[in-house]
Amino acid sequence: MTDTPGPTPPSALFDVAGKTVVVTGGSRGIGRMIAGGFVAAGADVVIASRKADAVEATVAELSAFGRCSGLAADLSTEAGARTFADAVAADHDRVHVLVNNAGATWGAPLAEHDTASWQRVLDLNVQGVFHTTKFFLPLLQAASTPDDPARVINIGSIDGIHVPVLESYSYSSSKAAVHQLTRHLAKHLAPTVTVNAVAPGPFESKMMAATLDTFGEQIAASAPLKRIGRPDDMAGVAIFLASRAGAYLTGAIIPVDGGIATVG
Repeated sequence: MTDTPGPTPPSALFDVAGKTVVVTGGSRGIGRMIAGGFVAAGADVVIASRKADAVEATVAELSAFGRCSGLAADLSTEAGARTFADAVAADHDRVHVLVNNAGATWGAPLAEHDTASWQRVLDLNVQGVFHTTKFFLPLLQAASTPDDPARVINIGSIDGIHVPVLESYSYSSSKAAVHQLTRHLAKHLAPTVTVNAVAPGPFESKMMAATLDTFGEQIAASAPLKRIGRPDDMAGVAIFLASRAGAYLTGAIIPVDGGIATVG
């Protein structure tokens, strides 16, 4: 009879110390929350943002708590995604976790949604996720082991699950596309890489600032859990997906929204 192994202690189950983690859009908002969580957990974090000064400021802040570096990158083009992956590869021979968080939003009445606004949002939110994952694949495969596959975590949105109140047609459509792209990649990159998506609800971020200023109290009141998301809520689910605890999960879309997607 084979002995049944004992339970894995939480300190090992959720351990991400020493892993190389890349977070796009990591200088602010949800990306900053995730990057900060991984730095505090002992990972070696690389962030990307379009603005070099924002990258430098965030790296300086997070480096007080652990290992963090960063690069300016425009991931809305295939060439930009390739350049970013090549730059990371120059300093790292493997990447254990890629968090595709960089994104853009747009909200306007139906008649004002023109081709340019659609293109701007979909280029970054959908093509950016696809091309960045494609170019990071060799680094992810280099980090993967049979017991510890590499991880891709895509940041979607509950607006890609339910119909949002605001007229954010291109944004909600792009996030629904991210969810389906997540499932498609999950099937084809297994077993060496898991691919999951997090679908955040309302969190305090620059992207959500105007909405929360106007409707924050109503949004919190409408959520079953009666509050807006906090940084640890986002960091926690990302660390779960990147750790041994999340190693058998792929192709999932996880709402982190206080239950809002269940009521609207």
